[in-house]
Amino acid sequence: MLTVDFSRFPLAPGDRVLDLGCGAGRHAFECYRRGAQVVALDQNGEEIREVAKWFAAMEEAGEAPAGASATAMEGDALNLPFPDDSFDVVIISEVMEHIPDDKGVLAEMVRVLRPGGRIAVTVPRYGPEKVCWTLSDAYHEVEGGHIRIYRGDELLGKMREAGLEPYGTHHAHGLHSPYWWLKCAFGVDNDKALPVQAYHKLLVWDIMKKPLATRLAERALNPVIGKSFVVYATKPHLPETAAAEPAATAESEPVEAATPARQSARSTKSGARTGAKKAAGAKPAAEPTSRTSTAKSSAKSAKNSTGAAK
Repeated sequence: MLTVDFSRFPLAPGDRVLDLGCGAGRHAFECYRRGAQVVALDQNGEEIREVAKWFAAMEEAGEAPAGASATAMEGDALNLPFPDDSFDVVIISEVMEHIPDDKGVLAEMVRVLRPGGRIAVTVPRYGPEKVCWTLSDAYHEVEGGHIRIYRGDELLGKMREAGLEPYGTHHAHGLHSPYWWLKCAFGVDNDKALPVQAYHKLLVWDIMKKPLATRLAERALNPVIGKSFVVYATKPHLPETAAAEPAATAESEPVEAATPARQSARSTKSGARTGAKKAAGAKPAAEPTSRTSTAKSSAKSAKNSTGAAK
């Protein structure tokens, strides 16, 4: 189950992508399938080892096109082990609500994103999340749980302060909000409650079969009770040095004068790419000890997908 809409946030083959706080890897897997050079990073070593296994299974099954690559690694979102301008795309989905220093995380993402690069940020939406907090303290008062609820304008403001330029927003997972309200009402750890079990089966069926009726229902519900708020933004290009200098005189040769600067920029970008590849390989997850089928991966993702929107 994807929260980022790749029809609004397109990827090109070869794009260098960081899935920050990747969790079970749902967005990293999709980027890999689309031909990107993916780094999936999370502080949870157990999840990273599992993501590495699925990357290997996808490669073995031929799901990733030629030229695509995937690395799973442990890391700290506040101290990313990559040089400046290392990635074309950064995705951080359902993570920032867990981190006290959200401004620090935004600063690190902006640092490793190249000028002109794009970022997708998703967080729980204020209204549906507020209902969950009202129904259950256990929903959020746990170690590593949600520590804040974002209003849309608050998140947009923090992203602008970090130097990003938002260009689009939407809501996602309208069908999932009632599921979490039921979980909070009957107990977040009580999976045996009949209403919770029944709704979970509905969601799994919807994810696996994608029937038109539920797709239309979710589309209608998303603006009203969509569980997630999604923001897309770009990192603006820095003004070129030449633009800040006085206009060239008739005797000057602006094309030739600009050539060394362009060569330097290309060299810097090439160095950043090389550094990113070295850094990404510095702490790879352990090689998988087994291979599983893609069908099993899809079934497992569907079974656990309702937790992803949290």
